[in-house]
Amino acid sequence: MNSVSSALKRCAYPVAGTVLALALWQAVCVLASLPTAVLPTPWQVLQATVQFRPALLQDGWVTFKATLYGFVLALLLGIPLAVAVSTFRWINLMFYPLLVALQSVPKVALAPLLLVWLGTGMESKLAIAWLVAFFPIVVDTAAGLQSTPKELLELARSLRASPWQLFAKVRFPAALPFVVTGSKVAVTLAVIGAVIGEFVGSSEGLGFLLLSATSQINTPLAFAALFALSALGMATYFMVVLAERAIAGWLPPAPPIH
Repeated sequence: MNSVSSALKRCAYPVAGTVLALALWQAVCVLASLPTAVLPTPWQVLQATVQFRPALLQDGWVTFKATLYGFVLALLLGIPLAVAVSTFRWINLMFYPLLVALQSVPKVALAPLLLVWLGTGMESKLAIAWLVAFFPIVVDTAAGLQSTPKELLELARSLRASPWQLFAKVRFPAALPFVVTGSKVAVTLAVIGAVIGEFVGSSEGLGFLLLSATSQINTPLAFAALFALSALGMATYFMVVLAERAIAGWLPPAPPIH
């Protein structure tokens, strides 16, 4: 019964917060007599969502693919690099400052260059999504690998574990919470990266739809695209959560709401 009550609370609080936010939004629009071009009501946004549902679904699928591909590429390249950085000091000294320097460059500034190099197709959006998702995965994974408890390492060495066994049985499992945390941050940033690519140069995707709507002063459609992006970000985040439960079910769940 306690678990059921906790689950109901987890659902009730977000629903109540959403309803309250929508009610305040509606009240502001009505009481201030705001024009639709400035701020549409929630009902107008819902109408636009229903009216332009095919375009939202089609463009949302394009943005989702760029996000997913960029995130998976960040995992495939970021985790091995984090292992190398945390294992070999000379690699850490050579490449970690370059990673920090690359991360400090605004990705919007890199987008035009990627557009010239890769064109306006999926490749440029994937590259920007990968760039913004890459750094959190590398940093968190490297931090987790370097934070392995010394007691576990000493115990494994006393049992004559090989370097590979030490990594596979001790260091990487101990670093999994850090990997998961970095992945949760990275997958939401990948959505931002994909949208940046669509802003700079694209003829499809939710970012392109948002630009088109604002250029036509179709504010309800612009808000519908924003909500679609929010839903996309939440969906990708919960995909990572489901993967966490499947791969590392032994990790402690999030604390319940009391």
